[in-house]
Amino acid sequence: MGKTTGVVGAEKRKSCIPPSSVVDSRGRTVTLADYHSHPWSPSPMSVFDFQNRTQVWLIRIQFDVACTVMKYVPHKNTPRPGEVYLRRERRWRLVGLLESERDKELGIVTPVEGDT
Repeated sequence: MGKTTGVVGAEKRKSCIPPSSVVDSRGRTVTLADYHSHPWSPSPMSVFDFQNRTQVWLIRIQFDVACTVMKYVPHKNTPRPGEVYLRRERRWRLVGLLESERDKELGIVTPVEGDT
């Protein structure tokens, strides 16, 4: 009898936790970016990934085993919209915006149409 396969993690909520502090004897450190992978596909960024309360860095890069690479620039505490990018054909393509402070708080992404 054949083996049944399914998408690993498709229904699972991610539980990645970034470090809250880093101690380095060479001096003070600052968290500027989150760069991590997930061992399943598809693994798009979730609403929790976009919420202001989870932003402790200036940029987030996430990728999965299918080589889907996403970037989120939250622009936290500024009037600029949050920007969501997808890496395609050696370029970052803008695919979504978190247009208002409310959207940033709730993690609501408005899709962007066209090639930007």
